[in-house]
Amino acid sequence: QVQLVESGGGLVQAGGSLRLSCAASGSIFSINAMGWYRQAPGQQRELVAAITSGGSTNYSDSVKGRFTISRDNAKNTVYLQMNSLKPEDTAVYYCNAEVVPDGSSWWQALDAWGRGTLVTVSS
Repeated sequence: QVQLVESGGGLVQAGGSLRLSCAASGSIFSINAMGWYRQAPGQQRELVAAITSGGSTNYSDSVKGRFTISRDNAKNTVYLQMNSLKPEDTAVYYCNAEVVPDGSSWWQALDAWGRGTLVTVSS
């Protein structure tokens, strides 16, 4: 089994910063892409940022220039540095990873999700 555990959420004032972390554990051979999604109340879950195993990144237009995604492959961990936070960034942030379990090949990657961490930005 694979688990993703997020941390780093909380309450921050507009203009402030937070850093989210997500660590994957379990029977992992490798991890392909990792990413962060968010879901605000009454909204659909949306992609915030993603990063490949090689370090290529992409961001939603709403966070470009403010958020930075990074990963530590040795620690199976992905980070999201969030700067210049806005009230509209308030949401539950979920970590996602394409995990190749031990004994599997890359095309047998599983889609794993964390339970989410709440980020609240006050105005």
